Amino acid sequence: MPKSPPKPSPKSSPKSSVGVPVAGAPRARLKFVTSSPDLRGCPTDSRPEVALIGRSNSGKSSLLNGIAQERVAMISSTPGKTRLLNFFDAGPNYRYVDMPGYGWSARGGEEHHSWKPMIEGYLSSRANLVGLLLLMDVRRDWSDDEAAFVNWLKPRGLPLAVILTKTDKVTKSELQKKLREIQKDSGVNLLFPTSALKNLGFAELEDFVFKNWVKPALKGSR
Repeated sequence: MPKSPPKPSPKSSPKSSVGVPVAGAPRARLKFVTSSPDLRGCPTDSRPEVALIGRSNSGKSSLLNGIAQERVAMISSTPGKTRLLNFFDAGPNYRYVDMPGYGWSARGGEEHHSWKPMIEGYLSSRANLVGLLLLMDVRRDWSDDEAAFVNWLKPRGLPLAVILTKTDKVTKSELQKKLREIQKDSGVNLLFPTSALKNLGFAELEDFVFKNWVKPALKGSR
């Protein structure tokens, strides 16, 4: 009797580590475009932009890599390496802008001080900007740095969401407590917990950004 054909081996389920596509992963694929020290070097098109700001060790590069599901931004062991405005296209419709971190940095005081006009110039004058993501390590408390930034931002009327990073470092109950504390202290209602280690929160964040910030801007530009 002829042998029956061998049964196909079951497909292995996708891993949930950054760099490997998983179910429910964001649609956009990120691609580095350019870096600039000021507005003059920014891309000249009208593509909507979402800016990332936070302390030097808040996890901005990890967030970009998590959204992209691959390594598009360098992760340094030394905080304060980002010195320019770094632009990453997210698919064909919009882009993310990684800005230098505030707070502690290994850079000299003079160079660190020069970042302020670059960041404030971009946030005040960039017509493409449709929203900001303020990143915080979940283990930190809301500080004067974050409060000063939010107060500076209020008159400009830009949408803001707080992203709590590295949530794998705390328990579920600790995370829920931190979410309540940050919402109370900051007055910001949009909070998104994420974890690069467990690849959590990136799809939800990207979906929110596109549907609520990018899509309306694209419709308004037509």
